[in-house]
Amino acid sequence: MSVAAASFAIFAASQVGTPGPANMALMATGARYGLRAALPFVAGVALGKQLVIWPVGFGLMQLAETAPWVFGALKWVSAGYIIWLAWRVANLRLSTNIEAKAPGFAAGLIVHPLNPKAWAMITAGFTAFTEPGTSTFEATLTIALILLTVQLILHPIWTYGGERIARSVAGKPAERYLMWTLAALTVASVLFVLFAGGR
Repeated sequence: MSVAAASFAIFAASQVGTPGPANMALMATGARYGLRAALPFVAGVALGKQLVIWPVGFGLMQLAETAPWVFGALKWVSAGYIIWLAWRVANLRLSTNIEAKAPGFAAGLIVHPLNPKAWAMITAGFTAFTEPGTSTFEATLTIALILLTVQLILHPIWTYGGERIARSVAGKPAERYLMWTLAALTVASVLFVLFAGGR
């Protein structure tokens, strides 16, 4: 009894590497502050998913069956947080003279616990890639390590992508459109997960 680790790694890469609320936040942070200043935020985002993986692995899914309203409430809290984040992104302007500090580790840590895409991805990991009878610890550890590895590779790429884009548009008319586009993609991604692609 085990986890289909190779298959799950491919699935995880496809999910972590595609647009979603966390990646839009990473790209926007990279665009605003640059990769180096954003690294604590990147680390927080990567480790924040562990705050979802371990409770799910150790029985939170049972709570979903006995108290589904908890997950219904979580969806709306998640949507509210991500939309608030998108509003902040839309109103940011890229500048070479940045006085404010980049969001830190703690700000990144809460992104995935409030990210419905993360919950759907992790749930799929336990339900689609884990054989019945696999020990809870083995399944949870395997999924946690695979996701952390994939995130540590792909999250900085998204952040650096934001930095590169910013160098091209900072101070230009395209800047406003970039930030509003990032905000719109953030909202669109969370709405898709909530109402079309997620639990």
